[in-house]
Amino acid sequence: MTISTRLNEYLDKNNIAYKTVPHFHSTGSISTAVASSIHPKNIAKAVLLVDHDGHKVMAVLPADKKICISTLNEKFNASYQLIKEKDIYNLFADCDEGAIPPVGGAFNITVVCDDLLDTLDGVYIEAGDHQTLLQVDHEAFKSIMANAKHARFSEEMLH
Repeated sequence: MTISTRLNEYLDKNNIAYKTVPHFHSTGSISTAVASSIHPKNIAKAVLLVDHDGHKVMAVLPADKKICISTLNEKFNASYQLIKEKDIYNLFADCDEGAIPPVGGAFNITVVCDDLLDTLDGVYIEAGDHQTLLQVDHEAFKSIMANAKHARFSEEMLH
């Protein structure tokens, strides 16, 4: 597998140009950054959340940050929590486990995007396996996130 079928169809349908960036197998956004020699601030990762009514949302943030759910909930007047891992696999059946493309539109999931990604010249996104990133320029990423709500909800990771 390289690119998720639904992701590929979404990108084609919306005329979004991208370059594939193969890398050694990795698990996790930081190890993907190391494997691909790309700074983690330039890689967008997806974190799946759900509220008490079952409404799902994809939070998209830089790989070198962690999500602050309380900040996100405050900014969007919501009560999201992390989705159960088993529920993620059903949503992304055409992706390898844990290789979630941060493109909610391809999977009919509402998206919130961290403001830090809006200022980058280009962004790298997971393709749906653990060996491929897609590089999109600023305008392409802006198009992918056109229907997303934008706010700052990430924070520094403590190492």
